[in-house]
Amino acid sequence: MSARIRARKLPAMVTIPPDIAKMSFEAALAELEAIVKTLEGGEGKLEEAIKAYERGASLKRHCEAKLQEAQAKIERISLAADGAVSAKPANLD
Repeated sequence: MSARIRARKLPAMVTIPPDIAKMSFEAALAELEAIVKTLEGGEGKLEEAIKAYERGASLKRHCEAKLQEAQAKIERISLAADGAVSAKPANLD
């Protein structure tokens, strides 16, 4: 008989810790990469791994928010061939 763990969905508006909210995209991504590398190594205590995972999840949300902000800026700023500035959505997909 196997145990089944269900993933919980986090609320859409989860608060990002203040120290992470102050980070640049690049700094948050670098820390997230370091956490992933550590967790993939499988070393350390369970409680430390859980805390690292939770911080990593916050860093991921922060990076996603920063990317959305950048996309919104790109969508707002567009220069036409004739030099006219307009707003149109970016096609980043």
